[in-house]
Amino acid sequence: MKIGFISLGCAKNLVDSEHIIGLFDDPFFEYEYDLKKCDAILINTCGFILSAKSEAIDTILEIAEYKQDRLKKLIVTGCFVQRYYEECLEEFPEVDLFVKIEDYPKLPELLSELFGHRFIHSYGKNRKLVNNSYTAYLKISDGCDNRCAYCAIPLIRGNCRSYSIEDNVAEARRLVEAGVKELNVVAQDTTYYGHDLYGRFALKDLIRELDKLDLHWIRILYMYPDEIEEDLLAEMSRCQKVLPYFDIPIQYGSDKILKLMNRRGTVQLIRDKIALIRKYFPDAIIRTTMIVGFPHETDESFRETLELVKEIGFDSLGAFTFSPEDDTPAIDMDEQVDEETKQERYEQLMKLQQQIVLKKNESRVGKTFEVLIERYETLFDRYIGRSYMSAPDGIDGVIYIKSEKELKIGDFYEVKISSFKDYDLIAYPLND
Repeated sequence: MKIGFISLGCAKNLVDSEHIIGLFDDPFFEYEYDLKKCDAILINTCGFILSAKSEAIDTILEIAEYKQDRLKKLIVTGCFVQRYYEECLEEFPEVDLFVKIEDYPKLPELLSELFGHRFIHSYGKNRKLVNNSYTAYLKISDGCDNRCAYCAIPLIRGNCRSYSIEDNVAEARRLVEAGVKELNVVAQDTTYYGHDLYGRFALKDLIRELDKLDLHWIRILYMYPDEIEEDLLAEMSRCQKVLPYFDIPIQYGSDKILKLMNRRGTVQLIRDKIALIRKYFPDAIIRTTMIVGFPHETDESFRETLELVKEIGFDSLGAFTFSPEDDTPAIDMDEQVDEETKQERYEQLMKLQQQIVLKKNESRVGKTFEVLIERYETLFDRYIGRSYMSAPDGIDGVIYIKSEKELKIGDFYEVKISSFKDYDLIAYPLND
């Protein structure tokens, strides 16, 4: 039976998808990339914000049309299903099986019943990487104990549940054995890791163990500002493979709005933490996320945010316009911002960030970086790679490399930056 997969949403959801795909590692099934040739398709959905929910609905409806032709089974899993299970059963009769996140341990039994074939693998024990063999995500916990006023993740995923250091290291070791060279550590809040298990923040203990593995790069994503403690930075500085890359979603630049968001800490705390990071890592890459148009946002609070962005000079910044989510406190707040104003402020913020990035890229011309080669573009006769400055999620920009010699996909090379175009750099290999 030919089976295809669609994984929507974040990297953490991708890890879930790879564990689900591992269940189908069986001679009875054949992985098929062309969805129109599939006998069965599984969609792992996201349900975080309005755009993600719309994408989930559109994808389900699109794939459901394939059932008029060859498709025999359609399975839908993930956050959207967890959040709207009853509605899914009513609105999508074409779907043969909906599986909530809480029922993932039962997947082998549910799928066995659906396909009339016994599934031999347990969920979480046979992960299959879907994109490539050299980079992977390590999800060190699930759920979240933070209660940000705009966020539905705790409603969907529940409270934080950290996986033990031993289990995370074992998973990382399996990934290394599968050929992974770059490990990207993820969670809803990586800096909170271990607090539910050990009664303390234990990310520093985990990365100390991960650093012993045969990896080339270790990158940490989703770090909460007030939990970035000096002993964590000291441990990162001692590690040989942990990159000076800090993904810190600060969300806003006004104390008033941060308080309404139920975010811990102040704008000054954010300044202090970033100054501390740069004390330990002068070449640190600092990425952030912002929400524009949160209730009670004013011209003044937005101006404060622009000033903070200009002052800090983030290497990478992603932004969302506020999405009112069911059952979150923010949906019922007064002084909601109209959509036109949200969009105008979003565009103003991103224009400022583009100016910052252009200046940073200009300063990188002539410098040398180690780059992981990810693919070759035949049409343009160039390779595409990433340095330590870019995560594999496509947000931070890439490096285009012209080379007379063949470069191996998944290997590391030293390159020199010759120019740049918008968010991306252009380079050539040393000793080419």
